[in-house]
This record gives sequence, structure tokens and C-alpha cells, in this order.
Amino acid sequence: MQCTVEWNGPEGMLFVSKTGSGHVVAMDGAPAGGGNNLAPRPMEMVLTGAGGCSAYDVVLILKKGRHQITQCTVDIDAERAETDPKVFTKIHFHFKVIGKGLNREAVERAVQLTHEKYCSVIAMLEKTAEITCETSVIEA
Repeated sequence: MQCTVEWNGPEGMLFVSKTGSGHVVAMDGAPAGGGNNLAPRPMEMVLTGAGGCSAYDVVLILKKGRHQITQCTVDIDAERAETDPKVFTKIHFHFKVIGKGLNREAVERAVQLTHEKYCSVIAMLEKTAEITCETSVIEA
């Protein structure tokens, strides 16, 4: 896996990442840090990656189990250390899974599997952060 991150200077703190899979992602900083608030912060991208990785697993697990899932949303709240490096110290995931006749235990098991076994982003983040999650199962 590869990517190239390039500063889009000379003004501000906008960076553009070109991924090995051929995609482009922009990142920027807050004005207080020299940025222009044109794109997500790098640490927001880390949370986005964790949400995407875990939601991907949940949907895949439920689809493989032939559950009628129609939507999966993950709300993530995180806290960071007050001093540098300002790593994540607490991250809470709230999965909202919508479908027809979903089995709560199956959905909770899918969430548990992504957090304990499959999501590589969460595996890295749990080295510094207390990770918690909750699951809401909603009938479509």
C-alpha cells in the first residue's frame, strides 16, 4: 500500500494525498494552525478511516449472513490527549444498523467481530485509546 502526500503551498496548510489505488484526498488545518479550513484535519481522517473500516466489516458480515441490511451509519466521538503527541485517548462508536427483520444478536456480533478481530485501524488505535461502542438496530 502506498500514498504520496504533497503540501499545496506556499500559503496555508493544505495537503493532497494521492493513494496507490488512484484516489485523491485533501487535508487542511484550522486557521489557528496556519490552515484555511478547506478540508478535514488529518486526525479526522484517522477517525474516518476507523469508521469506514469497521462499518465495511459490519455490512460485509451481515450480508454474508444473508441479513436484510439496508443502512449502516457510525457516529464516532473521540477525545485526544492534551499534550503532544495528541493521540486519541477515548473513542466511542455508535453503530446504527437498519434493515428488515434484523437479529439484534447478529448485528451486535458483527460489531464485536470488527472491533476485536477484523478492523486493522481499530487495532492500531486501541494501543492508545479506550474504545467503546454501542449498537442500535432499527427496523426498516
